[in-house]
Amino acid sequence: MVEYQSPHLDAVFHALSDPTRRAMLHRLSGGERSVSQLAQPFDMSLAGASKHVKVLETAGLVSRRVDGRTHYCRLEALRLAEAQAWFRYYERFWTERLDTLQAILEAEDRQRSDGKD
Repeated sequence: MVEYQSPHLDAVFHALSDPTRRAMLHRLSGGERSVSQLAQPFDMSLAGASKHVKVLETAGLVSRRVDGRTHYCRLEALRLAEAQAWFRYYERFWTERLDTLQAILEAEDRQRSDGKD
């Protein structure tokens, strides 16, 4: 069952609302990366990248491990799966609505073509 009043879902959508964080998640889909590796393609400080990682971590999208002074991040897919389930519910809703609209339009087209004969 999809939870509609989930603070986790709110945190996930908040985290995904930023293009930098989405890009970081994309990079993590290829495997574990250090925070400095995640910051590399962006014009930002390590502290700025850490703030983005913290938002992703709080949302449950990323886990972090520390090795000495280096922080490594790994993608965690569970919260993404929950968001996907939420979208799937609404996708079914809109698919049904669009199927109904298509049937109505096709019926109107048939009526018009029947009336022209």
